[in-house]
Amino acid sequence: MTRIAFLGLGHMGLPMAKNLVAAGHELVGFDVVPAAVDAARAAGITVAASGADAARGAEVVITMFPSGRHVIDAFSGDDGLLAAAPAGSLFIECSTIAVSEAREAHDLALAAGQRNVDAPVSGGVVGAENGTLTFMVGGSDEDFAAAHPLLEAMGARIVHCGGPGLGQAAKVCNNMILGITQIAVAEAFVLGEQLGLTHDALFEVASHASGQCWALTTNCPVPGPVPTSPANRDYRPGFAGTLMAKDLGLARHAIEETGVGAALGLHAEEIYARYAEGPGAARDFSGIIETIRSASAAAQRAE
Repeated sequence: MTRIAFLGLGHMGLPMAKNLVAAGHELVGFDVVPAAVDAARAAGITVAASGADAARGAEVVITMFPSGRHVIDAFSGDDGLLAAAPAGSLFIECSTIAVSEAREAHDLALAAGQRNVDAPVSGGVVGAENGTLTFMVGGSDEDFAAAHPLLEAMGARIVHCGGPGLGQAAKVCNNMILGITQIAVAEAFVLGEQLGLTHDALFEVASHASGQCWALTTNCPVPGPVPTSPANRDYRPGFAGTLMAKDLGLARHAIEETGVGAALGLHAEEIYARYAEGPGAARDFSGIIETIRSASAAAQRAE
């Protein structure tokens, strides 16, 4: 049994915390959002009065926050998590943040006498609930080995990607692929509609040919071919457009830092940034197909 402090009990964090408790670990949580605290208590999670209170006495501190700035702020200061936790505690940072921010958090942890791995996740709320997340982990071999049993309680695939920050690097690259391919699949279906193809016919061909990809076979952007896709639930989000815009913003940051000529990644970021400012704020990122349909209709009217 490990004594764990879990900070960030939202849609992802709460089911992750519940899986750790189910695995027999002693866990105390905290969240700044009152509704999240209420939901955690209703689920049987012990909730502390503050993040620092949760971290006191913990062997492991797990964070799942909205942004890198939240992570750095929570780690820092005399009343921060790093100061509150016993020396030598393992910090498992599961938020999706910039690679540079993950490395900054790692340096802060080491300077405070703590250990740290970055371990962003893939798999969404369903994966968190079912304990089938993928964890992409950056950190030393020793710290990865220490984190591994806890990550196994929450996920089905745990990959050591290398040193500090490289878990975030893997996450940003993966989600750039996803954002680009979701747009490509949506554009293909809109083009197919204009050419007279049925959705079922295009899906039957592409899902068994070289166009096969997760954005098609799991997150198909039209109702019908994949009954479990958000398109069959009026694009109620499994992964909201705002989250894809955030992740592609992190990709843009990494592209600009490295000077990589990633034209499609940059264009996808622009498309999802606009989507997130409108309907994508409350819809799944596969709902981008409706934006593409609207733009196509506007172009046809202008001809």
